[in-house]
Amino acid sequence: MGSGLFHLALPVDDLEAAAAFYGDVLGCRRGRTSAHWTDYDFGGHQLVVHLVDREAMATVATNPVDGEAVPAAHFGLVLSWEDWDALLERLDAHGVAFAIAPKTRFAGRRGEQRTCFVRDPAGNYLEFKCFRNPEMLFATDGLDYP
Repeated sequence: MGSGLFHLALPVDDLEAAAAFYGDVLGCRRGRTSAHWTDYDFGGHQLVVHLVDREAMATVATNPVDGEAVPAAHFGLVLSWEDWDALLERLDAHGVAFAIAPKTRFAGRRGEQRTCFVRDPAGNYLEFKCFRNPEMLFATDGLDYP
């Protein structure tokens, strides 16, 4: 496959709360909108939030990664080291609580990265990360992850 843009659609139970989070907190430009969904520019990719009943929201299983119970269903962005720092400042300024606090994962290893998880108002998990060496994003050789 080529390096196309991704399109991600996810459920939310309140479009106004989603607009406050994705638009105001994360700074995503709002695109097309209707009474039932809204598009956002999520790092150059298309994120669409669809309004659903709260009861229709899925529960999320977790998977152990480097000592954390990481939500198996999540999405996010891989940022530059500097942009990750700027995002943390923005999240802090808006009082966003972390589902998994910022940390360095795989410290001193080839895939060293900084990561954090937040939840949007509907409970969807987002991960933001950056790699010490960005070329490690898709590396497969010599890795020693449990």
